[in-house]
Amino acid sequence: MSNPHSSKLALANSNATHLVEGRLVRMDGKLPSAPTQYVHDQFRALVLSEGFPCVAARSSMNTALYRIGLYEKMGSPGAAAGLARDLTQFVLDGAPTQNFTSFVATFMYPRPTSEVQFERLLFRQLQMLHDLDREFFSWNETVSNDPSAPDFAFSFAGQAFFVAGLHAGSRMWGRVFAYPTLVFNHHLQFRRLRIVGKFPLLKQAIHERQVKLQGYANPGLTDHGDGSEARDYAGRLHETLPGEPWRCPFHPHVLAKPKNDAGMD
Repeated sequence: MSNPHSSKLALANSNATHLVEGRLVRMDGKLPSAPTQYVHDQFRALVLSEGFPCVAARSSMNTALYRIGLYEKMGSPGAAAGLARDLTQFVLDGAPTQNFTSFVATFMYPRPTSEVQFERLLFRQLQMLHDLDREFFSWNETVSNDPSAPDFAFSFAGQAFFVAGLHAGSRMWGRVFAYPTLVFNHHLQFRRLRIVGKFPLLKQAIHERQVKLQGYANPGLTDHGDGSEARDYAGRLHETLPGEPWRCPFHPHVLAKPKNDAGMD
């Protein structure tokens, strides 16, 4: 099927790139801009550094099974339109989910200085993506669209994703990056690990590396089905008062008959 996000705004802001024989190129075959190349190199260096805790991300970088795009302003219509096109194409191209693969969306600004500010930006961006996506695709049927449900996951272009946010103000060292960033990880790859009994080993490896790096493991990391993963997207430790639980600001909208439903997982 063709990419439904083909408006002038989407085409003007599309900026997905990938590695071809060790060289970063745009998906249209053109060379990336200097800022895109720079941010890609910085992000790749971070993930491949010896102490980086997420072994799944390291695997994705090592095998070059990822795409990365640099967009201007996080939470803006232009960035949302360009990212919607690029993330949809990532799904339509059928990235191999038997290996770790991700779509990395980075933004030039704003540069959040607090975890609360970044979390608001993150869910604003996801809301804008969803508002564009819902016209064409249904929510992935294997996960809930209720952000308070234990089996919630973000759905885009019919695919379920776990979203990991990085920014300069994070207290979690593995989530610190100069540019606000959203990493969209295929849910299916984690589900397959659970089926074969390897997911606990992956989680243990990540926790051990977190302890080695910062002295403790991320206490907010939940298993899908045990608690809503939406709490983990921004990497923030939610300190709420008794009787005042954290409420996810994301609001799903479901249409009965999207125009171009692919029914993918």
